[in-house]
Amino acid sequence: MAARKIVAKEQSFEEALGELESIVAEMEQGEPTLAELTEKYSRGVMLIEKCQQDLDRAEKIIDVMVKPDGSLAETDMTTLRA
Repeated sequence: MAARKIVAKEQSFEEALGELESIVAEMEQGEPTLAELTEKYSRGVMLIEKCQQDLDRAEKIIDVMVKPDGSLAETDMTTLRA
C-alpha cells in the first residue's frame, strides 16, 4: 500500500482528480466484487488526501499573495512553491 501512496503524490492535482472521478464512475456503473470495491475505495481515499494537500498548499500560497483588504502583496514568487 505504501507504493500506491507514493504514486498518488507524484500525480498532479488534475491527474489525481481525474483518476478519482474514474473510480467513482466505475463504482457507480459496475457491479464490482467486494475485493474490487475495497481496493477502489482505498485508492480513492489516498487520492482525496493528495488532492486536499494540494488544495491546502495552494490556499497557503494565495494567503501569502493577497492582503486582507484583497489587494496583492509584493511577493517574491520564486520563493513560493505550490
